[in-house]
Amino acid sequence: MEKKAYLILENGDIYEGFAFGAEKEIVGELVFTTAMTGYLETLTDPSYYGQIVCQTFPLIGNYGVIPSDFESKKPALKAYIVREWCQRPSNFRCEGVIDTFLKQSDVPGLYGIDTRCLTKTVREYGVMNAKITYTKPDEKSFDGLKDYRVINAVKSVTIDKPETFSAENAKYNVVLMDFGAKKNICRELVKRGCNVTVVPGNTTAEEIKAMNPDGIMLSNGPGDPTENTEIIEQLRILCEAKIATFGICLGHQLLALSQGAKTEKLKYGHRGANQPATDTQTGRVYITSQNHGYAVVASSLPKNAYESFVNANDGTCEGVTYTDMPAFTVQFHPEACGGPLDTSFLFDKFITMIQEGK
Repeated sequence: MEKKAYLILENGDIYEGFAFGAEKEIVGELVFTTAMTGYLETLTDPSYYGQIVCQTFPLIGNYGVIPSDFESKKPALKAYIVREWCQRPSNFRCEGVIDTFLKQSDVPGLYGIDTRCLTKTVREYGVMNAKITYTKPDEKSFDGLKDYRVINAVKSVTIDKPETFSAENAKYNVVLMDFGAKKNICRELVKRGCNVTVVPGNTTAEEIKAMNPDGIMLSNGPGDPTENTEIIEQLRILCEAKIATFGICLGHQLLALSQGAKTEKLKYGHRGANQPATDTQTGRVYITSQNHGYAVVASSLPKNAYESFVNANDGTCEGVTYTDMPAFTVQFHPEACGGPLDTSFLFDKFITMIQEGK
């Protein structure tokens, strides 16, 4: 029997739907993603830590649960909202259904609501807090809703101790700083001949330099980048070593902050697999996968950096190249699985930078 569930928004809106997945009341930051594929990657992306994720694509779960496609060991998001979920998936790789997966992961789900209307509300009002409850809401249901904040995000999703991944006929050694890394970043490096050592996000600059890496990878991750003051300081020190560095998403923001730039919170962020990013040097537009709520303020970039990519929709900064050190970063995800592969060549650019450094 279907169990009623309610979504309460910070602006006073209430949506009635049905529960699936784990059953527990939660409060989180409500965001939406426009991706039409890759719901497993969305569910297991650590960048969604502390957030309630709404899928705009109406049918979710149709190819079931495939653990080898996961981007992390377990979901970090607070809850999952869909228009409808498929109870009878069809795929030769399928190993389960999404309802069972959410239950096992202790993540509540909500379906049967108008996700199109919900998305339009977030676009107009902006990212806001929301609550999932199973009792009919009253005035008291909104108490404290506006007080919720996503905090300690990187500390909550980074690994506890270093992990290593070896490549056949390895040529390079890369340190991947894990701020909430998606597994496919590591896969892309390994298949290009890199032995990868994944280290916790709070690893010091001296510890990384002691590993004598050929390159440094700064991963994606969740939360407000300015919260990570200790990491930012370590990146500032690390930059002095002039080691080839490539940053993605949160890594892009943290490196910019370490060089004196500023970041800002976007009204509703960029989340989906169809964001256009323009190369400022060639004018070519790439379709990219993105998942972020903050952006680097281009006008705050230091003299040793220039904006390499810009969002073709709203003009926000999508990439930075540094002129006094071998480093470049992008806001989007060139490693995207379940998304466009247009910018995967950036990993090759990173390898070339490593070769030039050797």
